[in-house]
Amino acid sequence: MTNKTINPTETVKAMFAAFGTGNMEALKNTLSDDTVWVYHGTDEIPYSGTYTGKDEVVKFIGNIISNVDIEDFQTNHFFENGSRVVVLGNEKQKIKKNGVLLSQDWVQSFVVENGLITRLDEFANTAHAAKLFSK
Repeated sequence: MTNKTINPTETVKAMFAAFGTGNMEALKNTLSDDTVWVYHGTDEIPYSGTYTGKDEVVKFIGNIISNVDIEDFQTNHFFENGSRVVVLGNEKQKIKKNGVLLSQDWVQSFVVENGLITRLDEFANTAHAAKLFSK
């Protein structure tokens, strides 16, 4: 059952809160069964790609955590327009295979329907990230 009284931004914030504490069950509770998450990047970035469904989203997060240590992760601005929530943020990650620090800004665009995230598209400076992962 969905909670239609929660606005889209609150749903996205609840997902980020669950992500921040590593509570994957709580994170999955913010997602639709057929959610689609896309990290737009090249093959050099080991977590680039399309992930469909709750278990695939957890796999996506696992791919990130197995390849980098997240040293800082900030959500700075939330913009809501109907069912779309756009989040501007930044992060610092240490790449595990080479110890290089990846510091970047990112944009995440969510679609929230009936209180659940149905889609995420994430954009960052993937050309820069790909160079760092290739070192």
